Amino acid sequence: MHISYNWLKQFIKLDITPDETSEILTDLGLEVEGITRYESLKGGLKGVVVGHVVSCVKHPNADKLNLTKIDLGTGEPVQIVCGAPNIAEGQKVPVATVGTELYDAEGKAFQIKKGKIRGEESFGMVCSEVELGIGTNGDGIMVLDAALQPGTPVAEVFNIATDEVFEIGLTPNRSDAMSHWGVARDLRAGLLQNSKEDTQHKELITPSVSKFKVERRTLKIDVTVEDYKKAPRYCGVTISGIEVKASPEWLQNRLKAIGITPKNNIVDVTNYVLHDLGQPLHAFDAGKIKGSKLLVKTVEAGTKFTTLDEVERTLHQDDLMICDENGPLCMAGIFGGTRAAVSDNTTTIFLESAYFHPVVIRKAAKRHGLNTDSSFRFERGIDPAITEYALKHAALLIQQVAGGEITSDIIDLYPKRIEDHSVFLNFNNINRILGEEISKETIKKILVSLDIKVHSMSDIGLGITVPPYRADVTREIDVIEEILRVYGFNNITFSSKLNATIANASRTEDHKVQNVISNLLVAQGFYEIMSNSLTTPEYNKLSDNIKTSFQVDILNPLSNDLSVMRQSLLFGGLEAIAYNINRKRSDLKLFEFGKSYHKMLGSYEEHKHFAVFSTGNNIKPSWNSTPKATDFFEFKGYINSILTRLGITKTTTQPTENDVFSEGIAYYLGKDIIVEFGILKKAVLKGLDIKQEVCYADFNWDNVLKVVSEKIKFTDINKFPAVKRDYALLIDEKVTFDQIYQLTKQVDKNTIKDVTLFDVYQGDKIEDGKKSYAISILMEDSSKTLTDSQVDKIMGKIKYQLENNLNAQLR
Repeated sequence: MHISYNWLKQFIKLDITPDETSEILTDLGLEVEGITRYESLKGGLKGVVVGHVVSCVKHPNADKLNLTKIDLGTGEPVQIVCGAPNIAEGQKVPVATVGTELYDAEGKAFQIKKGKIRGEESFGMVCSEVELGIGTNGDGIMVLDAALQPGTPVAEVFNIATDEVFEIGLTPNRSDAMSHWGVARDLRAGLLQNSKEDTQHKELITPSVSKFKVERRTLKIDVTVEDYKKAPRYCGVTISGIEVKASPEWLQNRLKAIGITPKNNIVDVTNYVLHDLGQPLHAFDAGKIKGSKLLVKTVEAGTKFTTLDEVERTLHQDDLMICDENGPLCMAGIFGGTRAAVSDNTTTIFLESAYFHPVVIRKAAKRHGLNTDSSFRFERGIDPAITEYALKHAALLIQQVAGGEITSDIIDLYPKRIEDHSVFLNFNNINRILGEEISKETIKKILVSLDIKVHSMSDIGLGITVPPYRADVTREIDVIEEILRVYGFNNITFSSKLNATIANASRTEDHKVQNVISNLLVAQGFYEIMSNSLTTPEYNKLSDNIKTSFQVDILNPLSNDLSVMRQSLLFGGLEAIAYNINRKRSDLKLFEFGKSYHKMLGSYEEHKHFAVFSTGNNIKPSWNSTPKATDFFEFKGYINSILTRLGITKTTTQPTENDVFSEGIAYYLGKDIIVEFGILKKAVLKGLDIKQEVCYADFNWDNVLKVVSEKIKFTDINKFPAVKRDYALLIDEKVTFDQIYQLTKQVDKNTIKDVTLFDVYQGDKIEDGKKSYAISILMEDSSKTLTDSQVDKIMGKIKYQLENNLNAQLR
């Protein structure tokens, strides 16, 4: 948002520089992101002064050049060589002194330098209209008023406007500051807080509308509002006898300074008032309003309407329109139409000033992809109290720049007044939240400076009312935030002592468990990501497990790509992977904590999940190593380390039923699924244009939190040696290693510490339907050294279990 420093000075007397002003605005929360200088004429004619031609003679070495002596008000005339045919002694002329920068027709700068022309020195240049950029006559030099004093800056002669313009990064909640008046209100509060002097000069200077009067009642436009919920207040007035033409320079310069291109005096006034007071206006050509009556209503879906940009739009049944008896004339609060637009031939207008419901305007603007200065303000909430005042202000400005007279009483349809917000402010809450005690008088002073009325005051707190233009201030905490930003974040003192409390709180609280696992993964080279909860319904096509019937649709989506709530963390993570791969970062290990959203039997549910991703090389290429891609078994190690750290060890393994995996397994605890993980299908990856293998794990975090253990067990390192024996088994293809593992462990749970698979073989040397597994069995006893007979006995039991239950054969 652009705010003009000179424009601000119309509302408040400022004795501080633009830089000082920007510091105060930034401290108040209206962050100034930059200051740019505006000049109505590029360069501002700096260095160009009025010169008096003392003498003018022919150049001794050139027939078409003149040798002049010109008084520039510095005491000693300077010599300038000039080739203009109309230069003469006694004239007052514009002179660009040495060092001045002028601009050519293409905007390129050129500097006036001391030089020699045909052997004669020249200290400047006498300028024409074209050379100054203020006219089109380049046949000779420009002759100025003879009464001007030598040395007078030419910028003063031609009223060259200059300004400093603030670029403010306005947050969406600050709809009250979307105008120069709104910014001036905040600036006044900041100045009053910082001022120790008499503060009367800090009062706001608002435009006077006392001269508004109805000259004749000759043109009445009737207005009917069909739904006051959509249009709570609607004002209008007619002005006749106007002349549509270019705006005066002061008005054009005001608009140009903040980046608005002037159009004509009527449109310029509506734009001026919008940025002046924050009230959008619209002018209709009254002669084109059929039946002299306007209807504020919705129309049938499918109705065609051509907006001012010559685009034909198809209307929605909820779009609020301004209509006459022949149909729509304007999209209320958003965009005008061509049929009743003001043109050069317009002589009578109906000027509209209204308050439309923010949600109605926001939805309509999003539906049609329109974002205008008007809709930007209406959809965030404007001040309903100034609707009539802004209309009078605009009407007087139109009379000033376009002539005409007021030819109707003001129509003001406002059946249900929008009341102020009532809030009780507790002093203890203020001091507790701010962390510092602020005097009651200071609090009251700040509130009054923000136009917040104090109705009652006690030892406990204040009873206050907040004006409706502060749509973001409705609760006590909002008011405390207002007090803090005006009091100044920088004025809050902080202790230099850091205090910490060690409590015996459980380590199984969600955020604490998340921190434990985050630290574990970060130590293993993972990065945490946070993806958008909004996603595209197109991802539903990549998995049958994601049901369209379960998706939560957004009623007013920003785009089709962000129109539903996610049902899985998978695709947000894959988007991050695709983004990084496209930027030549293909070795990635990522994780994310987040929620999924589902519509179940008419109700809505949220489920917490924890997603882990790994893709690319785990070992990067080097002179002494070859690259190694992350595979399923390495990824499984990450998952097992997470479960071990969580204290979840007694899980059962089953094949995953999730169709996003080409290979995958699931860990269960009882009937509750803890995690599913594996290698993603190529079809899923193709949907996001990922061409490399990706491992993915999806933890049901709600189930994890039910069973996570905060007990950490420690045991002494066994001082007795372990014994390791191997078996090579010929088994059926359908037999899984988990079955072998469980059967083996059950033989002697105390002695058998681990069972690992170290070789798998399938080939032409083994009959069809069979495979070979080589397993290693680790045994140890914490109380003694195992003997050969004890080990042989255990191995015999293992052989028996595998042969009888899995039909295994020793090779």
